[in-house]
Amino acid sequence: MIKNKIAFLCTFLFGVLTIVSAQKSEVLLENKSAPIFENGEAQVVPGFSDESAWITHDLWVETEFDTDGDGKKDRMHVSVTRPGQTETEGLKLPVIYISSPYFAGVASNLNEIFWDVRHELGESPKERLHPEVVRTGERPYISKSHIQTWVPRGYIVVHSSSPGTGLSQGSPTVGGDNESLAPKAVIDWLCGRAKGYTEPYGKEKVKAYWSTGKVGMTGTSYNGTIPLAAATTGVKGLEAIIPIAPNTSYYHYYRSNGLVRSPGGYLGEDIDVLYDFIHSGDESKRAHNNKVVRDTEMKNGMDRITGDYNDFWAGRDYLNDMEPMKAALLMAHGFNDWNVMPEHSYRIYKAVKDKGLPAQIYYHQNGHGGEPPLAMMNKWFTRYLHGVENGVEEDAKAWIVRENDDKQSPTPYKDYPNPQAADVTLYLGGGAPEKGGLSTEKKPNQGVETLVDNFSFSGETLAKAENTNHRLLYITPTLTKDIHLSGTPKISISVASNKAAANLSVWLVSMPWNDGKNVKITENIITRGWADPQNHSSITEGEPLVPGQFYNVTFNLMPDDQVIPKGQQIALMIFSSDREFTLLPHPGTELSVDLDVTTLTIPVVGGVEAFKSATE
Repeated sequence: MIKNKIAFLCTFLFGVLTIVSAQKSEVLLENKSAPIFENGEAQVVPGFSDESAWITHDLWVETEFDTDGDGKKDRMHVSVTRPGQTETEGLKLPVIYISSPYFAGVASNLNEIFWDVRHELGESPKERLHPEVVRTGERPYISKSHIQTWVPRGYIVVHSSSPGTGLSQGSPTVGGDNESLAPKAVIDWLCGRAKGYTEPYGKEKVKAYWSTGKVGMTGTSYNGTIPLAAATTGVKGLEAIIPIAPNTSYYHYYRSNGLVRSPGGYLGEDIDVLYDFIHSGDESKRAHNNKVVRDTEMKNGMDRITGDYNDFWAGRDYLNDMEPMKAALLMAHGFNDWNVMPEHSYRIYKAVKDKGLPAQIYYHQNGHGGEPPLAMMNKWFTRYLHGVENGVEEDAKAWIVRENDDKQSPTPYKDYPNPQAADVTLYLGGGAPEKGGLSTEKKPNQGVETLVDNFSFSGETLAKAENTNHRLLYITPTLTKDIHLSGTPKISISVASNKAAANLSVWLVSMPWNDGKNVKITENIITRGWADPQNHSSITEGEPLVPGQFYNVTFNLMPDDQVIPKGQQIALMIFSSDREFTLLPHPGTELSVDLDVTTLTIPVVGGVEAFKSATE
């Protein structure tokens, strides 16, 4: 009897313990953190938001190259920030990865580090100053950008310094192969295919056991170039990229249609200047890197004399490397970015579309930088990293911030350029040294008009001048209706020079020119373009001009999407040296334009009918 009671009691207690244990397990399960999605976007999760519980650590990922000449494969410095649950609960999460050459500081921005641009075309400039970068911080230092945004939303954030910068080994090459293979190695490590180590020269390995193997990349400017560089390797696991104002071709950044041309705001910069600016890596390796990369490869390839496109530049043009790319692309750029100009984003967006990959583009009306709204980025990463079917691939392909709208409120369009846009060809009517005409009607026997180069006058001064022989200006009637431009304008100009070489600059402007403190960036300059008449037949082989002989020079201006309001006029300005962008030879070169065989083509939403309706 007693044994039965004891047995019954044991059974009863066991049952109670089982129920309690189950309840505790349910509570533990309920307390576990996991990504949460609403309206197709990853939400902030309280369990991921406690910064004190985040796990951060540094490591070095081994690459497949040796660019600093020490006989060892270069290792990239990597910094990881992840929710504590990736350790305590074995949670695996996707990764948002940012790579940069800027994390450890840059050289001083002194005028002497830039090339002198005041010399005759075809002459060698005087040697410039080569600065040394003093690395930032005494401990492993790397950016904390994006961590606050993405870790609470259920992502692991990874940063890495690019080759030859910070604590990453190797040499910067500014667009060379190692700058594509370095982020590829980090992604391979995140997917379990490459080796990571706890020390830069150590043997203790570390694995990314917390990664799902789904990686997205983003960044702005150079940091936006690196995601594209990684994507062109076709590396498995890189599912989506969001480049913001990326440099997609170093030729297009430092040259324009055969012309030596600086990025806006950095007159005299060139690829070797940028190399010096970012070379923050191991001081003991810098002499080797300088000799091999800057003083040999770059010196022999960059060619500031002719500005021609060559193998050196082709090797730093990501459009040539698109075939392996598999990642989904959300591109972002500003139409008034005169540093990394909007052609950089459009040329890649178009190529990705042509490959049949998922692609969207976000354009705003401001200058350099400017990421898409967080909701747009969130939806993109949620779809391709978490695998949530949120329908993002069915959204509008183009999102454009209109002139008076907030950057967070872009207008959706079926695509860019606007599918309703059609080319409108405009012809020039004489009027120098004042203003000539610009219309859809070709008037015969307009003859030749001549300008005299003088870099002393800015483009703005020339556009505002009532009468000057330093530019040619052709202008439409006053618009009675708004005109929406969407796409890439093109100029075909018949030009002769009195010298063997000359700069050729073209601005498309909205007139009258508006002055004042509250003038918006969209109110005056519509778009711009530059070319070397010596490259009239080939971008790879320029030839000296025969003085007085006319050449047909055809080239694109920068892409745009802009509404020109009624009451304004569209004006084409042709001049020679652009003091903001080109080399600045001694004034006096004469350029003559044959108006009868020169045309401007602009992309107008609604085509010829819309243009005529607004100008007649």
